[in-house]
Amino acid sequence: MKIGVNYRNWGPYAIRENLLACARIADESTLDSVWVNDHIAFPPSGTWSIDLPVPEQMGNIVDPFAAMAFLGAVTSRIHFGSGVVVLPYRPALPTAKWLQSIQVLSGERMLFGVGAGYFPEEFTALGVPRNQRGKITDDTLDLLHLAFSGDPVNCNGQDIVFAPQTKRPPFLIGGATEIAIPRAIARGDGWMPMGILPNDLAPLIKDFQQRAADAGRGTLEVAIMKTLPLENLGEAVEMAQAYRDAGATHLVHTQSYDTPDEYRAFVDVVSREIRPAIQ
Repeated sequence: MKIGVNYRNWGPYAIRENLLACARIADESTLDSVWVNDHIAFPPSGTWSIDLPVPEQMGNIVDPFAAMAFLGAVTSRIHFGSGVVVLPYRPALPTAKWLQSIQVLSGERMLFGVGAGYFPEEFTALGVPRNQRGKITDDTLDLLHLAFSGDPVNCNGQDIVFAPQTKRPPFLIGGATEIAIPRAIARGDGWMPMGILPNDLAPLIKDFQQRAADAGRGTLEVAIMKTLPLENLGEAVEMAQAYRDAGATHLVHTQSYDTPDEYRAFVDVVSREIRPAIQ
């Protein structure tokens, strides 16, 4: 099982100096990956139509494609991914061009986690019908597959040649389990659950892999995002090992931090203590 951590591209501390320092800390570690988030902008405080399960500071965010391009430029080894990009927020063709460009410039180190989104105000601000987000996500994934196929792509009745060609990043599908798993089998390379405990995740992974095999897809990736209890190292190691034993192929530890020093502290723990225990 591979292991990574979040890379905070949001909040008041997501400035160039901190992002650069944290990228280098991760690249110099033994970790396999770092992961960014996606939002566009939040409405004024107190005017949200739903209880958003993320910090309000996440509305102060560096675009994930820009953050991943930055990571590709200032690191040389570590892979980087999105956990997750909301596909309906951006037109399909420019999204494909972002993926292609980042892959070319980074040496093909991108991991592309995607979801359909949920926050009504962002859909309203973008002029995107929220009740069509599932269809838009599927249509975008279909175009992204075609864009990396090497064949001409028909967009709005116009055939185009998508170049330069490069390796397609793996598509990891997030979102509600009952929606994400069928989408991952049909259009992805893996499933990206969030916060599910190992005992609950194990039967879901077993069912997921069986359904993938029945569909002729073989064994797919499972990248779980979860905060490990690093304050109790023994418990953290046991939880990481439990995710490995449940069938996860990638574990992403997520943790709040403000400064590069705080980032280095938990990156060192995950790199030196957790990673060797799951090999």
